[in-house]
Amino acid sequence: MKKLVLISILIMPLAVSFAVGASENPANLNVYRSGPVAEAANIVSKALKNPDPRIRTNAIEVVSEGKISFLASNVAEMLKDESMPVRFAAATAIGDMRYRLAKQQVRSLLNDEKENVVMAAAYALVKLGEKKYAKAIAERAMSANQTVRANATMLLGKIGDRGALKILYRIKNDKDSSDAAAFGATEAIARLGDKKIYGKIWTMLISAYADDRYMGTIAMSHLNTPEAAGALITMLDDETAEVRLSAAGRLGLCGDNSGSIVVADYLKGAGSMESDKIVKERRDVLAAIAIGQIGDTALVNYLPKMLKDNSVRIRLAAAKSIFLIEGKKRPKRP
Repeated sequence: MKKLVLISILIMPLAVSFAVGASENPANLNVYRSGPVAEAANIVSKALKNPDPRIRTNAIEVVSEGKISFLASNVAEMLKDESMPVRFAAATAIGDMRYRLAKQQVRSLLNDEKENVVMAAAYALVKLGEKKYAKAIAERAMSANQTVRANATMLLGKIGDRGALKILYRIKNDKDSSDAAAFGATEAIARLGDKKIYGKIWTMLISAYADDRYMGTIAMSHLNTPEAAGALITMLDDETAEVRLSAAGRLGLCGDNSGSIVVADYLKGAGSMESDKIVKERRDVLAAIAIGQIGDTALVNYLPKMLKDNSVRIRLAAAKSIFLIEGKKRPKRP
């Protein structure tokens, strides 16, 4: 079995974004004065300043996916971060949040020395209404640099233009594409709703390798069809906990809470049986995120304890779920 490479908090960005201008007047952090939401906000705010760039990157992704609008200005400040992945994540988040107040700051990153950051800046500008910058991403999609190639696929999928399908299939089928780039293309194709990719994703779900099955649950959730949901249900009995937990959460994103029992069983005792601290942290992160993705009331009761965990990654995952659940309480915009 391949070694599981699973996890940043994001675990492949969700397709969530703000309405245009929603973050232009971010609320003060003090809007949440007490309780789990206030604690979650404090956890994310501190993580944005963590000395570890991986934690800062994760925190940015939590702000974006959790739609934490009052921290958008904090993310904008990180467009100047010394770490390339942090700048990339910050620019991408500015686009996802449609945070117009950072538009000029993002524009300055078009001259960044790192191609990945240039693409993220272009993506943000596209999301802020300047569609012409999508070309800057497409032009780099077949880069020999596999990190650039993989990031290009993700951004093209998130833009939502089905005109990108041709180049995404080219990347997926190119023998020179890395596994990450090929998967990124597969996920992006699914995100764009091309049902022809179902068969490819299914082969990932029945792979002998846990990594492939795990990544397959992500791609299948982006396809988000009844057939895809049915395929995810079959993964709830997978032999690997990470795959089961991912499938459970991803089903939640598809509007199906069938995976609640899988997460509950893990939290009730299965998780405490793992002696490898790294593996346990990875699984606890997935369980915490799945709670927010599913939104089951009984599962939510586990979050307050997870917000106090010794692991910053677990605390961030729990904070993300707190805000995902808060988002479900808000009335939808017409």
